[in-house]
Amino acid sequence: MTEGRSLRVAVLGCGYWGSKHARVLHGLESVETLVVVDADAERVQRVCASLPGAIGFTNLDDAFEEIDAAVVATPPTTHAPMAMRLIEAGKHVLVEKPMAADSADARRMIAAAAARDVVLMVGHTFEYHSAVWMLRDMVQTGDIGDLYYVDSARLNLGLYQSDVNVIYDLAPHDISIFNHILGRKPTAVHAWASRNAHPFLEDVAYLRLYYSDPDVCANIHVSWLDPAKVRRVTVVGSKKMVVYNDLATDERIRVHDKGVIHSQAHGDETQPPMSYRYGDVIAPYLTVNEPLKVEDQHFVDCAISGERPQTHGENGLAVVEVLEGAQRSLLEGTSVPLGDSLTPTPPADESPIPVGSDLVMDGTTRR
Repeated sequence: MTEGRSLRVAVLGCGYWGSKHARVLHGLESVETLVVVDADAERVQRVCASLPGAIGFTNLDDAFEEIDAAVVATPPTTHAPMAMRLIEAGKHVLVEKPMAADSADARRMIAAAAARDVVLMVGHTFEYHSAVWMLRDMVQTGDIGDLYYVDSARLNLGLYQSDVNVIYDLAPHDISIFNHILGRKPTAVHAWASRNAHPFLEDVAYLRLYYSDPDVCANIHVSWLDPAKVRRVTVVGSKKMVVYNDLATDERIRVHDKGVIHSQAHGDETQPPMSYRYGDVIAPYLTVNEPLKVEDQHFVDCAISGERPQTHGENGLAVVEVLEGAQRSLLEGTSVPLGDSLTPTPPADESPIPVGSDLVMDGTTRR
């Protein structure tokens, strides 16, 4: 951060997640003024009353002259249009996940930010989580041995969204986590999903992401229709297995020194084909941090210094490409390659996610 500088920062959409951004930004020394913007006047008044000195607006146009940067925490289908308005006005932008509804919009955002020389950052909060940093270190240093597979489950009873399905709502977290710990983007995705309680939005889904170098598969299970809340990532290697439970108050990371070994007794049918190795279970010390605070401070620092954020626009695009590919996989019933071979926009009669007709400003994004 450039010494002594500060910014006027707005939060667009002050619902569940937006109000958390407002709380964190209000406490940062490098934020000169906090501005909150939401179509709901009562919500604006309530947030401003809890954060002394905050300024509130119900219309983005009225707030433009009062801000240098903004966090977009409105419903997902409004992310791209809201961010583009801010970028074109020369404002630095942190846009919540998913960055956009499709990769074409994500690319337009990246190009516009580069043309206006403003910071574009994506709210992949788990990439600022100390537990995810530890997972990445263990994978990248080879501490767990050869990587066999990674798996995640993000389940709960609700909370149903009105404009996106469960893939667009929950899967961005785990896609960004896997991209981060593997240091790669997936080459293909295969998705399965079903509509159960909701009439037109998928509320249970499974995704399989294919990576190369390392050659590994990552499995993601997301659900709005599960009796138990689960936030778990499992990393399995040839030497060790690691479980990250984000709901645990203690021991969020548990390292299992266990595995399997192929039997050397070839042709001896009296022996099992594999032998099993059991060792200690260790809960390593984990530095306690508030990922959202780390993320928001990083955004403000980058906006002041002009440095490229860790979760930059291309980082967000990589996640959107997987979401878009997953939607195409649901339609085609097969694996979809990602990257240059992925169709950047869906056919005109097939929207990747149901899109509402109104550009609403209420912040309904939840974690």
